[in-house]
Amino acid sequence: LAGEAGTQLTWMDAKIGDWVVTPRQGKPVEIQALWYNALRVMETLARGESRYTEMAERAKSSFERLFWNEEAQCLYDVVDGGDKDGSVRPNQIFAVSLAHTMLPPQRARAVVAAVERELLTPYGLRSLSPRDPRYRPRYEGDGLSRDGAYHQGTVWPWLAGPFVEAWLRVRGRTPEARTEARERFVAPLLAHLDQAGLGHVSEIADGVWPHTPKGCPFQAWSVGELLRIISPEVDAAKIVGRRRKRLP
Repeated sequence: LAGEAGTQLTWMDAKIGDWVVTPRQGKPVEIQALWYNALRVMETLARGESRYTEMAERAKSSFERLFWNEEAQCLYDVVDGGDKDGSVRPNQIFAVSLAHTMLPPQRARAVVAAVERELLTPYGLRSLSPRDPRYRPRYEGDGLSRDGAYHQGTVWPWLAGPFVEAWLRVRGRTPEARTEARERFVAPLLAHLDQAGLGHVSEIADGVWPHTPKGCPFQAWSVGELLRIISPEVDAAKIVGRRRKRLP
């Protein structure tokens, strides 16, 4: 159980005075996914030590029971006791993209489909579904307005990494899936290398077309995730080679 009222938590940490823009007190979905993966890694390192196996199985059983949103066919963003946050956000993608998943195949596919339908843009994932009344389509205005939009619809390119991992996983990582991922998800990010900070990927972008790049034009985790997904899973080496010739 994480945090208390008035504290900004996880990477969605915008806070303006006493206003926590994206309150995530309780059990954020991606933290549960990371915890489960840590338990499975420890299980391997400890050569099958039963306590890690038992803890992982309990975590999986609880997760499936508490986090599945049957109505929306995806995962709740945060569970806090009896309160469940049904905001459609990208954090749930980690429950599919990480090495160890707690979801059965049908639910994993449903999560990826929901994220693709609600959040996907050419430059990464929106931080909130446009159908949510709190959605802010553009990162603009004064500091208050920008911070209020930071995790309320703004696109984050670094999230393309876990999305592509999850998308490929539910399709069996076939050659056809890798080709489609390269064309649909990787090519727009590679084209972006010529648009803002040359040879780099921006921190964020607007949630609506034309998804104008905003924030830092040289963002390390955006670049890092692009590098990760083009090697070796998506096999975009030829595209990278072609674009490199055009860069200074």
